[in-house]
Amino acid sequence: MNKNRRRIDIVRDMLSIMSVRVRKTRIMYQANLNYSLLEKYLKDLLESGLAECDGDSHYLITVKGKEFLQMYDDYVERCSRIRKEADKTARDKLLLEGMCFNGGSNGTQTAIRRILRRDDQAKM
Repeated sequence: MNKNRRRIDIVRDMLSIMSVRVRKTRIMYQANLNYSLLEKYLKDLLESGLAECDGDSHYLITVKGKEFLQMYDDYVERCSRIRKEADKTARDKLLLEGMCFNGGSNGTQTAIRRILRRDDQAKM
């Protein structure tokens, strides 16, 4: 699994941190960014109107930023539901293939067992 965050995830992290009035240093440490990335993302957030600077070197999320976070949460939830449905569909396909072909080939049977095992572990 890729351990690198996507840009949109970094934006989400930064906006979440800015739900209270914070300085750059806190954003940098809590979002796990180096200074140059922090500057780049802050510039983008300010220009897009998702965050604002109060003139006292403090940053805060805007109403538009809060809307972004809500849309992001909805997006993540939909992705999760779609991923689960796709996994279930793949499982059903393998089970159907196993039923059709007289017990299926060794490769199909192995795949079916692996999927069933993964499903059982997910239920725990």
